[in-house]
Amino acid sequence: MELMKAIEQRRSIRKFKSDEVESEIIKQLLEAAQLAPSGSNIQPWRFMAVTSEGMRAKLTECTLGMNFIAKAPLTMVCCTDLAASEAKGERVMELKNAGAFKDTPLENVDVSLYKEKSKLDDAANLAYLNLNTAIAIEQMILRGTDLGLGSCWVMMFSQRKVKQLLNLPENIHVVALVPFGYPDQDPKPRPRIPMEQIFLGEV
Repeated sequence: MELMKAIEQRRSIRKFKSDEVESEIIKQLLEAAQLAPSGSNIQPWRFMAVTSEGMRAKLTECTLGMNFIAKAPLTMVCCTDLAASEAKGERVMELKNAGAFKDTPLENVDVSLYKEKSKLDDAANLAYLNLNTAIAIEQMILRGTDLGLGSCWVMMFSQRKVKQLLNLPENIHVVALVPFGYPDQDPKPRPRIPMEQIFLGEV
């Protein structure tokens, strides 16, 4: 599917057929996320695939009435590794060695100095890491659309309950639950505010 077509066809789907999402399809979703860009190439995203009927039902209980999660054959638990920033120096060095900075002012960057100067407080670090993870999630969602899957961002859930259910470590922060499946509905395009309202102009 051509990219713009996938963007246009993507909808929030809340009714799914019972058809299984095959392991190979799950792999392709993960590959799309893996290729996402991230600041300093830190790649903080982490994913868990929930496919069993029993676990899907338990995961639904961690949300605020999002019962369609139990019906979706796959829910990706999309997370951020809060410790990813600690490897920033290593990730930047990988970029440098790969030639990403060639012929730019960053070509001679002092990695140790860069790491020190780019430190953030906890709240800013969480926001920064989650922003990077969101890019990977959206790439996964668009790849799902390309493969004929529907999906829906779900953010109304208990962080504590999801982490307890899935036995996630302290450094893992759950950003979103994204159910995937073959759509059992065909929603119309959603209303969008006019272009004039989102485009602030050219200077």
